[in-house]
Amino acid sequence: MGDRVIENDPTAESNVHLDHLSPVVSAPSMQVQYSPPSLSRKPLLNLESAVVASRTPEQSRTSNFLTPLASPLRRAIQLTKLDAQDAWLPITESRKGNAYYAAFHTLCSGIGIQALVLPVAFPILGWAGGIVCLTVAFVWQMYTFYLLVKLHESTETGMRYSRFVQLFSITFGDKMGKIFALFPIMYLSGGACVALIIVGGSTLKLFMQIIWGAGTANTLTTVEWYLVFTSAAVLLSQLPNLNSIAGVSLIGAVAAIGYCTIMWVVAVTEGRVDGVSYDPLRAENKVTWIFDILNALGIIAFAFRGHNLTLEIQATMPSSEKNPSYKPMWRGVKVAYFIIAMCLFPLAIGGYWAYGQKIPENGGMLTAIYQYHGQDTSQAVLGLASSFVIINAVSSFQIYGMPMFDNMESQYTRRKKQPCPWWLRSLFRTMFGYGCFFIAVAIPFLGSFAGLIGGIALPVTFAYPCFLWLKIKKPKKFGIIWWLNWVLGLFGMVLSGVLTAAGVFVVIDTGVEVSFFKPH
Repeated sequence: MGDRVIENDPTAESNVHLDHLSPVVSAPSMQVQYSPPSLSRKPLLNLESAVVASRTPEQSRTSNFLTPLASPLRRAIQLTKLDAQDAWLPITESRKGNAYYAAFHTLCSGIGIQALVLPVAFPILGWAGGIVCLTVAFVWQMYTFYLLVKLHESTETGMRYSRFVQLFSITFGDKMGKIFALFPIMYLSGGACVALIIVGGSTLKLFMQIIWGAGTANTLTTVEWYLVFTSAAVLLSQLPNLNSIAGVSLIGAVAAIGYCTIMWVVAVTEGRVDGVSYDPLRAENKVTWIFDILNALGIIAFAFRGHNLTLEIQATMPSSEKNPSYKPMWRGVKVAYFIIAMCLFPLAIGGYWAYGQKIPENGGMLTAIYQYHGQDTSQAVLGLASSFVIINAVSSFQIYGMPMFDNMESQYTRRKKQPCPWWLRSLFRTMFGYGCFFIAVAIPFLGSFAGLIGGIALPVTFAYPCFLWLKIKKPKKFGIIWWLNWVLGLFGMVLSGVLTAAGVFVVIDTGVEVSFFKPH
């Protein structure tokens, strides 16, 4: 509301221009510095109060001939303006990112263990249904990814929204943000790290069995292998900010491409397993069959879960009016998702072609490779695939954990008005890593809830960006963009509800081997 007042007052625009040309700016800039934004504040109001506080009677009577230059100058200055707290937090501590970094981070977060279960959806959906649903989901999430990239910065207000929850809360209010955005975003970050510990620790044990034999690998229990993986992830998490892990993300992205390629190539070259069938599975009970289909859609939705990191990745880039950050960000995203498509589609189609209805529900391709080809495939190839899974898991842990690190440190900086000391930052990250380890040991059957997880997280990817665009950009009512976003947003929310219900039903109907503190 405050920005509309400034925009409608040409004198105010010239005032802002003069504010940045005169020494008067020092007092209000300190005011902004010590009013750091948080998820529960309105940065737009902070900017308004800073501008109003900096006015003087002499400035208020300035002629209007500077107005045409004032507005673009104000926007250019504010787009690159950093709040003190932003300069202290790991996501926005460094603004030196580029298109390459964006591609590395997007690849590392976009390809992961969730891709390995994609073939599990095909026995229910069949060839045509599986390919169509995967294609529609890919195009849909690319569109919403583009919306988020464009929403990161506002040329009207000069604000940069560096965190998904922040953008959602400012747009729809703090209460709505806490109810609808905070849980799925934090769950996607924390839950992904727990899943990475489970997969990474188990694969680490498997890798040691391949390299040194079962006797050597069994000298440590599964829990101890989880601990070894977690310790490596925690050690690597001490890198200070999101830009500093660009190299880690590159290594993780290369590893993800490597194991996806190895798995579908091995599956295709080894040929179809005996007795393979491609007839879609149909439960005797029609209700069960419908819920099975919805659960399969949830598995596909679960494969596209990197949108909770979009704004954070873009926040690492510099921005100005002439060179807004969305340009290099979108270039990096397009390259990254072209490579992601070259991994996901062959993995899903090749895996289903090789195993059909016999694809293992628990573990997907990772389990199938060892179950069907463990004896007739080179141990070096299997070992390489396992090492790639481990490297990608420990790398992905860093980027998915970064929003959690940022959130923990923001609590300190908001109260103390100073950056976290190095020892406290290290303590936060260590506590988070070993907290995830505890959950991984306590709930090792978390992977059985892939469809349910996909339903809960679906709005972040498929629905929320559409509603944010409608609220912020206000496209022409009843126009094509208006209809497109309303249809996709509403359909995404409905789909989320039914997929969540389906995930719960499938878990109850099929049963889950509940083994608290007993990881296999």
